[in-house]
Amino acid sequence: MNFRSIVPNTLTAGNLICGVLAILFAAKGQLQLAAWLILAGAFLDLFDGLSARLLKVDGALGKQLDSLADVVTFGVAPAFIALSLNGVFAPESTFRAIDYVPVVFPAFAAFRLAKFNIDTRQSDSFLGLPTPAAGLFWVSVPLGIHDRLDPGFGENALHLFASSPLAIAVATLVIGVLMISEIPLMSLKFKTYAFSKNVRRYTLIALSALSFTFLGFASIPIILLLYILLSLSSRNHVIQS
Repeated sequence: MNFRSIVPNTLTAGNLICGVLAILFAAKGQLQLAAWLILAGAFLDLFDGLSARLLKVDGALGKQLDSLADVVTFGVAPAFIALSLNGVFAPESTFRAIDYVPVVFPAFAAFRLAKFNIDTRQSDSFLGLPTPAAGLFWVSVPLGIHDRLDPGFGENALHLFASSPLAIAVATLVIGVLMISEIPLMSLKFKTYAFSKNVRRYTLIALSALSFTFLGFASIPIILLLYILLSLSSRNHVIQS
């Protein structure tokens, strides 16, 4: 056993635990806490891969563990947030099929992660929306609604979204399809920090910071849209089949 692998694997386990806790709190209606746990999982997900590369222990086992953790934290947990928004966990709730559409979200996430693990075309870029990015969309709803940085338009828009089972169903399916699509999207990993080679990445960072300054967590859907549009703005990164 390579003891250096303990560091990234522990971070991955932390990501998984955050996802499980997020599920539990979402089922109890504590959506803000669930959202913060998903964000914590995203933080750990970022650093488990980074630590594995720095320690030179990235391998097949870590890759599979990472995917298992991601499907829980960014697939199942967001689905529970969406289901809770639809009121399915309330004692007095009645069955409506549209309220349960979010149960398909983890299936999209699992398919996306399995595809990523065997697709050699995605070493430097992505085909389809990454699962963590898709999961973060749902984080924006409970956090954006109660975000003091944005007491105006963004908060009101999220209130309308959160109160509409149809909007939640449409978002579930659209984001799910984006995850398993063949749309080429840029990776945010920097091979060099030269501005000329990272114009779209730096542009995304700058616009994201600006959006967050004015809209807080309600800016996450806008940032995801910017990410997709900037990725599609140049064909230099397109992965050839």
